[in-house]
Amino acid sequence: MSGLLEPTLYVIKGIAILDNDGNRLLAKYYDPNVFPTVKDEKKFEKNLFQKTHRANAEVIMLDRLTCVYRSNVDLFFYVMGLSHENELILVSVLSCLYDAVSTILRKNVEKRTLLDNLDIIMLAMDEICDGGIPLETDPQVVSQRVALRMEESPFNDQTVTQVLQSAREQLKWSLLK
Repeated sequence: MSGLLEPTLYVIKGIAILDNDGNRLLAKYYDPNVFPTVKDEKKFEKNLFQKTHRANAEVIMLDRLTCVYRSNVDLFFYVMGLSHENELILVSVLSCLYDAVSTILRKNVEKRTLLDNLDIIMLAMDEICDGGIPLETDPQVVSQRVALRMEESPFNDQTVTQVLQSAREQLKWSLLK
């Protein structure tokens, strides 16, 4: 009986989005025992990308982790859990992440648009998983929550532009005096 593991809610060990060169665009790791340093995380990501970028499977076992992944145009989406985790849970988190990103980016899932909307994608990641515990697997709910939070934000692109324009005007007038 000592070989049995206690059930836990902390299913997700990491979520990463890499570009088509294997470089990190966005990553969150939830267990410092699995990856104690950023150097360890990047080494794992490079190894993971090498094993998956030409494969057309959806699941890989690597370094005691079960990794599910999906690629699109120039992006690779990964969700990692321990080797004994249920792949169906990992796949449901991956599908939610991908579909929520697709909805947020209006079906334009590529590196450039992802980078332009990185703040919103980070919010979506936080809505899906908190500290390694999957919270939501419905992509519509995630994208709606993210949209609500973006509307609540006191700053948006227009107000930032207005602030910068106002600062320029004030600087211009102070220099002309």
